Amino acid sequence: MSRIAYVAGRYLPHGQASVHIEDRGYQFADGVYEVVAVSAGKRVDDDRHFERLERSLGELEIPMPMSRHALAIVMDEVLRRNRVRDGIIYLQVTRGRAPRDHAWSGDSVPVLTVTARRQPPPNEIMASRGVRVITLKDRRWKRNDIKSVNLLANVMGKSRARAAGAYEAWLIDDDDLVTEGTSTTAWIVSADGRLVTRPLDEAILGGVTRAALVDIAQQAGITLEERPFSRAEALAAREAFLTSTTAHVLAIISIDGQKIGDGQPGPVTTDLLDRYRRHVAGNKIS
Repeated sequence: MSRIAYVAGRYLPHGQASVHIEDRGYQFADGVYEVVAVSAGKRVDDDRHFERLERSLGELEIPMPMSRHALAIVMDEVLRRNRVRDGIIYLQVTRGRAPRDHAWSGDSVPVLTVTARRQPPPNEIMASRGVRVITLKDRRWKRNDIKSVNLLANVMGKSRARAAGAYEAWLIDDDDLVTEGTSTTAWIVSADGRLVTRPLDEAILGGVTRAALVDIAQQAGITLEERPFSRAEALAAREAFLTSTTAHVLAIISIDGQKIGDGQPGPVTTDLLDRYRRHVAGNKIS
C-alpha cells in the first residue's frame, strides 16, 4: 500500500504530494512543525502539541489553518489511510505561497501538510544500555522556543554527533551552559541528587515530553530544579538523560567520552522511563 499524505486540503499518494515552488516554507523556512507519537493507533499528548503549535504560529503571526477539532480529524484520517498503529504523525504549517520577498504580507493562505509513518517503540536495548553524547557550541538562532522548520544548525550538529559515534549532541551557549540537544531536551541528576533541566526560555524548545516528565516528577515527589546547568556540572552528575517524543527517556552514559556516574542507566532515569511509559499507555487520545 502506498503512503498517503494530506496537502492543503487533499489526500494524495506520498510520491505525488507537493507544495508550490514559492511556498515560503521552502524558500525561507517560514513555518513550523509538530511530531506526535502514535501508540496502539491513538495519538499521545494532543493538547500539549496543539498548544505548542498554536504558540509557535502565533509568534510568527501565521493563522492556524483550521480548528483543533478539524485538525484532529485530518490527523486521524491520515493514520487510517496509512494503517499506522505505532509510529508518528508529522504535521507542518507554512505561511504559504507568495512572490519571493523577505517581508511577509497578510494575504498568504497557510499550507498544512500531514504525513504519518510506522515506527517501532524506542529501542529496548538502547534504553537498557544508554547512549553517548558529545557537546558542541550552540550556533542556532535566538528563538529556539519556536518550533520552526529552520533546522539546518540542528541537522549539522546531529550529523557531527553521528560521525563521532554518538547518539546526540548537547549544545553549549557562550556561558558554557547546556541549552538542549539538537532534537532532544537535556536533563541531569546533580551530584547532590536533584533532577535538573533548563527552564523554558527563548534558548530552548518547550518539549512535550519535557512537560510530561515535569508533571511526572512532581507527582512522584522527585525534587526538580528548572535552572541552567553547565557542561562541567553535567560531567560531574550522577546521571544524565535526554527526552523527546520519539526517544521517550534515554539514559546518557558518557559525555565527550567521559563516563557519567557508573556508566550505566541510573535509578532515577530508569524510574522516570517506567513512569513515562505508563503515562503514554494511559494518556492516548481516541
